[in-house]
Amino acid sequence: ISLVGAGSCLETLEKGKPLIVVINDKLMNNHQLELAKQLHRDGYVLCCNCSTLVETLQLMDLSTLKPFPPGQPEKFALFLDKVVGFQ
Repeated sequence: ISLVGAGSCLETLEKGKPLIVVINDKLMNNHQLELAKQLHRDGYVLCCNCSTLVETLQLMDLSTLKPFPPGQPEKFALFLDKVVGFQ
């Protein structure tokens, strides 16, 4: 169970752990909400807020979560090289 910090989410998902993200509804321009919704839509996390956490825990089915795909840093490095003009 975690807040929706990008680093926390990615680190947990990359380790293959199931994750419930709790959205902080009080944040202005809530970028966490966008990340949580997308990860939930993609099937990687369960998503709730503080008021629905207990219900989420009671009803959760972790078998519905998909494994998070491994990162591909070499592809990102090649992309940056191309953008910057090193290729």
